[in-house]
Amino acid sequence: MEKKKTYRFPFLLLIFLLALCFLLNLSLGSVSISLSDTLHVIFGGDLENSSLEYIIWNYRIPKACTALLVGSGLALSGLLMQTLFRNPLAGPFVLGISSGASLGAAILIMGASLVAGYATFSFANDIALAVASSIGSFLVLLAVLTVAMRIKDTMALLIIGLMFGSITAAIVSVLSYFSNAEELQQFIYWSFGSIGNLSWGQLVLLLSFVCIGTLLSVLSIKSLNGYLLGENYAKSLGINLKKSRYLIIIATGLLAGSITAFAGPIAFIGLAVPHLTRQIFDTTDHKILVPAVLIYGGIILLLCDAVAQLPGSVNVLPINAITSILGAPVVIWLLLRKRKMVF
Repeated sequence: MEKKKTYRFPFLLLIFLLALCFLLNLSLGSVSISLSDTLHVIFGGDLENSSLEYIIWNYRIPKACTALLVGSGLALSGLLMQTLFRNPLAGPFVLGISSGASLGAAILIMGASLVAGYATFSFANDIALAVASSIGSFLVLLAVLTVAMRIKDTMALLIIGLMFGSITAAIVSVLSYFSNAEELQQFIYWSFGSIGNLSWGQLVLLLSFVCIGTLLSVLSIKSLNGYLLGENYAKSLGINLKKSRYLIIIATGLLAGSITAFAGPIAFIGLAVPHLTRQIFDTTDHKILVPAVLIYGGIILLLCDAVAQLPGSVNVLPINAITSILGAPVVIWLLLRKRKMVF
C-alpha cells in the first residue's frame, strides 16, 4: 500500500513553487510594479500612486487567480478523461465540450448576422461571450450524458464525443465562411484564449464551477482507481459504473466547459500536466494524483502566463499559443523517454 506521507516533500515543494509562481506572475506586466509594493498592497497598505493599486487589485490579482483556476481545472479534467478512457492521449475536450463552447461563441459573434441580417460584433462583449459559450458547452454535455445512458461501452462514448466535436467544428467552419472580416477577427481573438479579462464577479462564478467540479472529482476517487484495472475489476469493488461514469463526465463538463466559457479554449494543459505529475509522483493512486495535478496545473499556467507577458514589453502573446508551444514538446519528450505512457 502506498503511503501518502511518502509524498510529503514533493507536495511541499509544489506548494512552494506555486506560491513563487503566483508572486512572479503578480510582478510582471506592462507597468513596472515592484514585488514589495505588490505585497504591501495585498496586506492592506496604501501606495502614493493610487493607479498602481487599481492595477494590482483589478487586473493582476484577478489574472493570477484566473491562471491558477484555469490551470488546475484543465489539469484535473484531463486526469479524469485519461483515467476514464484509459487513454494517455485523452484530454478535457475529447467529449466535444470545448467545441460546444466554441459553437456558442461563434453563433453569438458570427451567426446572428446571418439570421437577422445585422452584425452582432458590438454586442459580443465578454459577459455575452461567456454566457453563449456556457450554453454551448452545456448543450453538448447534455447530449453526451443522453448518449451515455444508452451505451455501456466507454470507448464508444469516446468516439461519439469526438464526433460531437467534429459536428460542432463543422458548423463553426460554415459560420466562418459566411462571416465578414470583423466577425472573423473577433472569433479568432476569442479562440486565442485569455485569462486577463475577468472581473471579480466573473472570477467568483468561475471559482464556483471549478470547486463543484473538484468536489465531484474527489467523490469519484474510488471509481477512478477502480477504472485503472478495467471495468470488470471496478464492478468487483462494488462500483456502480453507470453512476460513476455520469459523475466523472459531469465533473469534466463543469471544469472544461466553464473554463472555456470564461477563458477560451486553452490547449495542452489538460493533456500534458497529468503525465508530468506522474513523473514526480510515481503512483496511480488518485488520492495523490488529484491534489497533485491541481497544484501542478496552476504552476504550469502561471508560468505560461509569465512567458506570455513578454517581460519588459507592452505586448502580450496569446496564452493558447504559449501552452501549445510548451506543451507539445513535453508530450513528445515523454513518449521518447518512456516509449509508452503507463497508467
